[in-house]
Amino acid sequence: MSANGDLSASLTLRRGGMPRVGLDRVALVEAIAELGSISAAAARLGLSYRGAWDAVQALNNLFDGPLIEAAPGGKAGGAASVTPRGRAVVEAFRRVQTEIDAAVAKLDSGLAGEPARDLFWSLGMRTSARNALRGTICDVTTGEVNSEVTLRLGDGVDITAIVTRHSVEDLGLAPGKPAIALIKSSFVILAKGENLRTSARNQIAGVVSSREDGAVNCEIGLGIGGGKTLTATITLESARALDIKVGDAVIALVKAPHVILAVE
Repeated sequence: MSANGDLSASLTLRRGGMPRVGLDRVALVEAIAELGSISAAAARLGLSYRGAWDAVQALNNLFDGPLIEAAPGGKAGGAASVTPRGRAVVEAFRRVQTEIDAAVAKLDSGLAGEPARDLFWSLGMRTSARNALRGTICDVTTGEVNSEVTLRLGDGVDITAIVTRHSVEDLGLAPGKPAIALIKSSFVILAKGENLRTSARNQIAGVVSSREDGAVNCEIGLGIGGGKTLTATITLESARALDIKVGDAVIALVKAPHVILAVE
C-alpha cells in the first residue's frame, strides 16, 4: 500500500516454473547493461556493492542460465555484462509492466474496503536461507517414511535432499519438475583434497570466488558451474587452517537432511 492509501503494485514476472523477478532486480540488470559494472550500477541505485553482487549471484542461481557475467572486483568493482538471456528477461518484464500499470487503477477500485495488505503480504516473502539454487528434479526414491529427491542444478551438478514421503506427495515432487534447493550457509562444510571419505551425501566441487572475513566467522563464495554460487559460513579459524584463498579448488559437503526443497 502507498502512503496515501492507494493500491500500488510491484510487478513480479514468471513464466511456467521459472522464478519470479521483481522491479528492483530488473533495474539492477538494466543498470549493469548500461554501465558495464556492478559497482557503478550499485552506486546509481543506492545499493552497496555487496548487496548488488549478492543480487547478481541470486539471479544467476535461480535461472537455468546466467543473466549476468561478472568477475568480483572488491570495492573497486569489476567488469560485468548482461547475457542475451538477461536481456530477454528484462524485455519481457517491461512489456508486461506496461499492461499491468493500466490494470492497477481498476484493481484498486475493485478492492475498495478489502484488507489489501493481508491479501498480498505473501508476494514479498523471502527466505533466510543464504543459498537458493534452482534446478530440475532428476530422480525420486521413495521409502516408507522418507524419500530421496535429487535435483540437477546443471553442468552435471546434482544435489540430494531427504524429505518425508508426505512432502513428496504434497509438493508433487517428480522427475522433470523444477524446484529450488534452500541451504543455510552454516550447513555447508568445506574441505580440500580428492577422494574424500565422508558421510555427507552431497559432495560438490567448486572454486573459491570470494572470501569475506568477520571477527569470528568467514563467508566463502564457491563457484560450482553454470553461473551458480554456493555460499558457506565457517569459522575464521577453520578458514585459516585450510588456507582458503580465492581461486582454490575445494569440496562443499552438505548433508541431505539439511537441504530443503521448495516449489512454485
